Amino acid sequence: QLQLVESGGGLVQPGGSLRLSCAASGSSLDYLAIGWFRKAPGKDREGVSCMNYRGLVTNNADSVKGRFTISRDSATNTVYLEMNSLKFEDIGIYYCAARWHYCSGDSSLFNSWGQGTQVTVSS
Repeated sequence: QLQLVESGGGLVQPGGSLRLSCAASGSSLDYLAIGWFRKAPGKDREGVSCMNYRGLVTNNADSVKGRFTISRDSATNTVYLEMNSLKFEDIGIYYCAARWHYCSGDSSLFNSWGQGTQVTVSS
């Protein structure tokens, strides 16, 4: 059974950086698309970035382009989200989620979800 565990969230000042990790167990990333989503207070869940099973990055939100980078390490079966130049509007709980092969803009099509990690931006 696939399990996803996020880590790396925390408190950072505006302009700072964080690297989130999503460790997968029970299935290889070679078969999975992994998406990062976030839920900000009072807002709907938003797709941030996604990498399909071939390593192609899709579905980057306009609000994070040029600041966030998704990557993966097949040796450790982990997907990362490098977040730079963080802003107040990046505050939220960040989740990774998985589905078979291809990314989707519809979060309901992702079958497995991690527990989330909190990102807070504060001066």
